Amino acid sequence: MTTLSIDTGDLGIIKRFAETGLITDATTNPLFVSQAGLSGDPTYVAFVDEAVAYARQHASGDDDVVSLAMDKLAVNLGVEISKLVPGFVSTEVDPRLSFDKEETLRRARRIIALYKEAGVPRERILIKLAATWEGIAAMAELEKEGITCNITLVFGFAQAVASAQYGARLISPFPGRVLDYHKREEGKSAWEPLEDPGVIAVRRMYEYFRKHGHKTICMPASWRPSRGKGYELDEIEALAGVDRMTVPPPLLERLASGSGALPRQLDATTAAANCKDEELGGGQLTEAQFRLLLNADGCATEKTAEGLRAFIADTDRLEAAIREKLAAK
Repeated sequence: MTTLSIDTGDLGIIKRFAETGLITDATTNPLFVSQAGLSGDPTYVAFVDEAVAYARQHASGDDDVVSLAMDKLAVNLGVEISKLVPGFVSTEVDPRLSFDKEETLRRARRIIALYKEAGVPRERILIKLAATWEGIAAMAELEKEGITCNITLVFGFAQAVASAQYGARLISPFPGRVLDYHKREEGKSAWEPLEDPGVIAVRRMYEYFRKHGHKTICMPASWRPSRGKGYELDEIEALAGVDRMTVPPPLLERLASGSGALPRQLDATTAAANCKDEELGGGQLTEAQFRLLLNADGCATEKTAEGLRAFIADTDRLEAAIREKLAAK
């Protein structure tokens, strides 16, 4: 059975779905934190005000105050979410640090410390890091410390394999964005769901993990209709049986209202038997091997960069708002 995570930062929506028992986990990202921080809703305004006050008290220097306020805001949102769902809550490290291993480590450890201070154990938290080499290298150290990680913005096989080889608790591949890339490259508008390039990419990752004994959880996110408008659940249905999925509220609504059969497409035993890939890099890809494989994968290279640019833009907007709030007081 696939475990479902909700893909939103809206506390009211999370509460509603959590009460149905359909979801156990929740995933946030810089967009959701930015939306919360800029929404004007009294609940979220209180989160921002508390984060800014905390940062003023515990940091010195404008840049340090701002970065701490941003981390504290993400944690404030995550703490409230943790009261609504029983499982994992994913919180992302500032995506602008995706090529800075040491600063990523510092900020990830600080986020975990902030959660501990708020009474949320590290076992409930997944630190989200982008699937860059530096992100994967930071994850390897964090996992050894008992800080579990969600490697996100996974579009290519090398990213998935390296994440598993270095011990990630979970990866988030994005089948819908893989499909977007192939639509543009191939000039094709629709695929049968099981032939969807994004579905094939995620199946390959899942099969590889099962064949080679990697315990990394495969949790796809970001969905598109393989056959076009009206078939919004295509990719979800084609990957039924994968470890976990993170799904936005509108698609959860569709799943909940459906009455037809939802046959399982993936299971561990069959997946292991179907895998045609040998273990890459002798069991552990080197940095040089990873970068070469990533460079050869046009989809992964382009979509990782595109995803980072979008998350960084959201983070920049939030930082500007926090700086404005700091300057006003």
